[in-house]
Amino acid sequence: MNEPTLLQLQCFEALVAEGSFAAAAARLNRTHPTVHAAVTALEAQVGMVLLDRAGYRVSLTAEGAALRSRVAVFLHQYENLRREAAQLAAGQEAELRVVVGDLCPLPETLGPLRQFFETHTGTRLTLLFEAISGPWERLRNGDCDLIFHHLDKPSPAIETIELFEVKLVPVAAPGFLKQPLDESLTPDDLRPYVQCVIRDTSKQPSDANDYLIEGAPTCTVPDQLMKRELIVQGLAWGHMPSHLVAGDLREHRLVSLEGSHLRGATLKHYAARRRDAAHGPVAQRLWIQLQQQAAG
Repeated sequence: MNEPTLLQLQCFEALVAEGSFAAAAARLNRTHPTVHAAVTALEAQVGMVLLDRAGYRVSLTAEGAALRSRVAVFLHQYENLRREAAQLAAGQEAELRVVVGDLCPLPETLGPLRQFFETHTGTRLTLLFEAISGPWERLRNGDCDLIFHHLDKPSPAIETIELFEVKLVPVAAPGFLKQPLDESLTPDDLRPYVQCVIRDTSKQPSDANDYLIEGAPTCTVPDQLMKRELIVQGLAWGHMPSHLVAGDLREHRLVSLEGSHLRGATLKHYAARRRDAAHGPVAQRLWIQLQQQAAG
């Protein structure tokens, strides 16, 4: 029996992750027939049916699920090995991939990156922007080297540097609510009103939402700037990072709904990276710079 090839394993993993041959082909920059042939050949070589093709989206058989977990580990290790070899050969990484979370104040986040990459012009900075649990999914899947985001659950697998705090404030346009704004305002009072929320960019969104009022009508937007505009226009209310609405509150374009029954929150934000990932010399220098800036 021939050994499975790297391409076959990559096509199998991409197909499972994306759910269709067309999407897997696009992800790998291959043709649909190439992906189909690679997965079929893999099944023939291992002597098992790995995929159930009966539905609209392909799904794993029991044998496929058992193999997929091992394939994912192998491909992650291979990618680390490939990147580390390239780093050693070139003396530095060709690219660093950084994910910025949706609540991050951009000047405080992008400023240090600009400063760093001005002196590391041989390494390309690829910036990605994700919301809610999207940054953590990118980090877990090995799709980035570093993220800037709030940390909900500490993990020994993640190395972090505390950077800054972001305060969330419940806000609405003046006159949006029909009752007086005072300390007696409760979540039940807000249930009839449209609440604006951010769309989770993760492929497996988190069910947790500490700020969503159960039973309230909602509208979902892709980013904080669109959320702010909907709220300013009197189409909804919602929790906003204070750095984005401080001017609106000062100029009375928005009013704070925060009180004894309706709380805001303060979220610590971190630079975070995986402990088990291969970090090249440039990534390590960036990490040290962030540590030094955080230390003052």
